Amino acid sequence: MARTWFVGSRYEEVVCATGPGERRQHLGSACLAGLTADITARGHTATRICSRDDRASRLLAWTGGFRLVREYMDHTAGSLPVSGASNLSATA
Repeated sequence: MARTWFVGSRYEEVVCATGPGERRQHLGSACLAGLTADITARGHTATRICSRDDRASRLLAWTGGFRLVREYMDHTAGSLPVSGASNLSATA
């Protein structure tokens, strides 16, 4: 599944998710390519934000034709666990 997450005046941010049982079948790439073509046809530019640590998401973006413009860093208020699974990791 791929969909537009945010629509601006020139850009549309896209998100993509694949169910655990359907991964490694290139379905995410196909959905992302279709949505990107649709966004381009509307005269907008497709964007995709990926966490620095989410290798799968970055690989999907790269194979979908997206190129890194800048890296970002997330900030949060409050305490985070010192050990264990990260609360910031993606599930895709």
